[in-house]
Amino acid sequence: MLKNSIKTAIIPVAGLGTRFLPATKAQPKEMLTVVDKPVIQYIVEEAVVAGIKNIIFVTSHTKRAIEDHFDRNFELEYRLEQKKMKKDLEDVARIGKLANFAFVRQAKPCGDGDAILAALPFVQNQAFAVLFGDDIIDAKVPGIRQLIDVHNELGGSVIAVETVPKKDISRYGILAGKKISPNTIQVSKFVEKPKPEEAPSQLGVIGRYVVAPEIANFLPKLKKNFPKNKELRLADAFIEGLKNNFKIFGTQISGTRYDCGNKLGFLEASVALGLKHPEIKKQFFKFLKKTCKYA
Repeated sequence: MLKNSIKTAIIPVAGLGTRFLPATKAQPKEMLTVVDKPVIQYIVEEAVVAGIKNIIFVTSHTKRAIEDHFDRNFELEYRLEQKKMKKDLEDVARIGKLANFAFVRQAKPCGDGDAILAALPFVQNQAFAVLFGDDIIDAKVPGIRQLIDVHNELGGSVIAVETVPKKDISRYGILAGKKISPNTIQVSKFVEKPKPEEAPSQLGVIGRYVVAPEIANFLPKLKKNFPKNKELRLADAFIEGLKNNFKIFGTQISGTRYDCGNKLGFLEASVALGLKHPEIKKQFFKFLKKTCKYA
């Protein structure tokens, strides 16, 4: 049995989702549906399959739908039971039982580091996972589980990375360091959104982390000294950790990442996961084959 050293995940979901307006005017971007599940449910299920028991959402006043999705809906369950829709009832009822859920409000949008800081009192000085709400990772071994395995073996904090095209480097935090296995480096440099010509590598940070308490402890200190109008990023804590010689690793995880924070990535996820869905995959493939023929 795999060691389960990480019991808690923080999922920041307080962003406004402006890249999907007008669809996100009245609903959270994390509740946009890929086939038959909202993006956020894929991310929660990844954490649960990885052995995580407790999930803390960092929300805002516009994200009530996420809270409702992971709560019970007694009226809906009653109606499904009355209509003998057993499978639908099971699917709906299990959502609230996936994990122990807690919700923390971020007072105002001041960066992902500030969001994690809001949840920090509830992790009790333990290492924890962070999963951002934009990325669906389709993998045999859950993406966050792969990071947990590296943490179990090497300790420290672990950051998921992928090789990004040079033209996209300025959109990512970029890591560099000493290679210690085919997929893992010990990080010596963390540069936030550099120009392509100034980047130390092409290893871009994606939305999965295991955060050691030593790194997390920098967040309150950084917040205290930050300028009023500057956003506090989780990257700032990692950069500060490197200055203090803390162990940080970057790992390229196996699997396919779909960046559902942009329209193209969202459509790619919908097509790829639609082609795997047992109810519709055959008909959907026929539709795509026919459609692409005339494209």
